[in-house]
Amino acid sequence: MTDPAAPEPNDEASASSDVEAVQPAPLLILRDGLPPIIDTDAGLAAYAAKLAAGTGPVAIDAERASGYRYSARAYLVQLRREGAGTALIDPIGLSTLAPLAEALEGTEWILHAATQDLACLAEIGLHPASLFDTELAGRLLGYPRVGLATLVESLLGQRMRKEHSAADWSKRPLPESWLEYAALDVEVLLELRELMKAELVAAGKDEWARQEFEHLLDFTPTVRVDPWRRTSQMHRVRGRHGLAAVKLLWEERNAIAAERDVTPGKIIPDSAIVEAALAMPQDRAALLALKGFHGRGAERYSTRWIAAIREAAALTEAELPPRTLRGDGPPVPRAWAEKDPVAARRLAHAREAIAALGEEVSTPVEQLLQPDSLRRLLWAPPRTRQPEDLLAAVGEQLAAYGARPWQVELVAPLLRDAILAGDVAPPTPDA
Repeated sequence: MTDPAAPEPNDEASASSDVEAVQPAPLLILRDGLPPIIDTDAGLAAYAAKLAAGTGPVAIDAERASGYRYSARAYLVQLRREGAGTALIDPIGLSTLAPLAEALEGTEWILHAATQDLACLAEIGLHPASLFDTELAGRLLGYPRVGLATLVESLLGQRMRKEHSAADWSKRPLPESWLEYAALDVEVLLELRELMKAELVAAGKDEWARQEFEHLLDFTPTVRVDPWRRTSQMHRVRGRHGLAAVKLLWEERNAIAAERDVTPGKIIPDSAIVEAALAMPQDRAALLALKGFHGRGAERYSTRWIAAIREAAALTEAELPPRTLRGDGPPVPRAWAEKDPVAARRLAHAREAIAALGEEVSTPVEQLLQPDSLRRLLWAPPRTRQPEDLLAAVGEQLAAYGARPWQVELVAPLLRDAILAGDVAPPTPDA
């Protein structure tokens, strides 16, 4: 109810207040201005000396040309350290990065989403001795969104432009606006680390983070088995000869893309591969007449496409790829109830318990334990049912899957209880 004695609201003041409430955070700018790009050996040596004389951890980032190039090489490396300032290094024009590697020796790196950059940095001879990953720290702290721009706005109160995140960084010369964007990515990492490190300590998660960051030092990119099976719309291809055509066309396209150092989709799209595998044309004219067969390399490499299709058509039954990839893991969870009801009950109990734990510690469940490790353990758990022995065996099995000690300590008791609960059949309803 409105108090009749209350003063009338000031519409002008309310409107002004509303405008103030939605004012965007101030735009992040470079505090030291845009540094010149380092693309000579002499320039690198000079910055490496400054970097070695600097103090504290080193913020580091790399830009690739995903979506434009086949390779995942670093086309720009950005660094910032107290006492050394920011550097933008063009590794393409340098004869060696050894001075930089030497200056970085023994330093802690700060990266955002380290798994995206560690491989391309290792390719140019840069390897961290220790690291702090701001994205992973955000996940452990339970931030709902952990993109760099979001964390910067949440923790530092500033807004970042992200319009060049999907740019072709192999382009030369690099536009000044791109270089400013790249420099800003390391501008904030030193401050973010300090704030997030304090939050991790306050939340009692600093040891979790230490173990996770240490685990990242051994990071190797996942090599997919039969990556051609991820071809979009491949489900439309029914016969195994058609499946073989998808495989051989995909592999031929991949070889051409590697030769030209362009992303495979720029040669021919996935849809063109599927159309060719459905029609299985045996000559160039029939192939190019297909309505769905298109792309920059459709006509140019038509001889190679036809050779792949003919090879697929000539394969014997024993040489054809299987319809589905047979993995070494358990079946998909939706099939558990039919194949092994006890395992299905274990999984249901475990998922419920881990979801509750995630809520309790404000951490996503996939950070508490990899879903694949959960499924493997519950499909084929240790044989013992003596509670203490089972707990120890679960911990050993999780560790063998790569779980870190903090994860084992938190999750193993829950999985032990889920295994024991799953063994107990639910009561049947009264007839």
